Amino acid sequence: MPHMLDVSDEVRSEIGDDEADRLLGGAHAPDTYECTSCRTPGDTLMEPTSTVLFIGDETAVLAFAHSRCIPSQVVPVSEEQLLGAVRSINQAQEPAAAPQQPSYTVPLQEPAQVPAQAAPVQEAPLPAPAAAGQAAVLGITCGLVMHGGTGHAALVVEPTGPVGRPGNTSGTDEFLSLLQDAGFQPLTDVDVTPGQLSGWSVLMVMGQLHAILQPAAAGGSTGWWQAHQPLQVTDAWRVAAGKQAEVTMYAVPAGTVGRQPREDLLRLALERAAAQGQVVAASLPLAGT
Repeated sequence: MPHMLDVSDEVRSEIGDDEADRLLGGAHAPDTYECTSCRTPGDTLMEPTSTVLFIGDETAVLAFAHSRCIPSQVVPVSEEQLLGAVRSINQAQEPAAAPQQPSYTVPLQEPAQVPAQAAPVQEAPLPAPAAAGQAAVLGITCGLVMHGGTGHAALVVEPTGPVGRPGNTSGTDEFLSLLQDAGFQPLTDVDVTPGQLSGWSVLMVMGQLHAILQPAAAGGSTGWWQAHQPLQVTDAWRVAAGKQAEVTMYAVPAGTVGRQPREDLLRLALERAAAQGQVVAASLPLAGT
C-alpha cells in the first residue's frame, strides 16, 4: 500500500529529488508516527501526511505531521534547538514498547541558509532610554483569549521598562509607536481578531515556543524575540494555534498588564489597556509545529 505523503516544493529543493522520490516510494517513510504538531499518532498508510523539514546550521531532520494540522514545509531553527528537540524525542520514546520513528536525518542539497537568531532576551535587551536607568527586556505571557466565543492562542508582550528608539535618551517610551511603524495596529476591542501582519511569524518547534520572527532587511526572517529556553505551552494553546495557523500578538507598555495567573484575568487586563489606547496587536502566522 502506498504511503500518503506530501513533499512540498521547498522540502524537495532542500533534500533533493532522489531523496524525495525515495520518501514517496516508501523507502524512508514510517508507517506510523507521532504528529510533530498535535503530538497524536498518525498513519502514513491511512491518512494524508505532511513532511516537515527542520534545518539547523549543519543538521536537517525530517519529521511527519497530519496534513490537517500543518502543510509540508521547511522550518529554520538553530542547531542547538534542533539537536535538543531530537534528544527530547528520543528520551520520550525510550520507555515505549514499540518505539515509533517520527524523524530522521537527511542530507541537504547545500548548506542551509538559516536566518540569524536573536540572542536570548535576557542577554540582548531592547534599546531603552538611558534615563530609565537600565535596559528593558521583554516579558512574554501565553494564554487563550476569546474572540467572539472562540479561543485564540495569544502572546502578550510587555517590556520591563520604557523602550526608546536608538539614540533617544529622553526617557520617552516609544514601544508601541515602534511596533506601529512595523505594521501593528492599535486595538480598542479585544473581542476582534486583528489583521494578519505579513512577514512576521511565531516559531514553534516540537510543540514549544521558540521565537517571534520579523522580516530581515536582506530577505527572509530574523529573530525579534527568542526564548532563552523553549517555552512550554498548554495543550489547549497549542491546539488553537495549530487549528487557526496563527497566533494573536498583543503588545503593551511597561506596567500595563503585568503577570496574570489566569486567562480570564489576562483578558480583563487587556480590555482595560485597550480602553486606554495602550494596546497594539496583529495576527502572526504560525511557523513550524
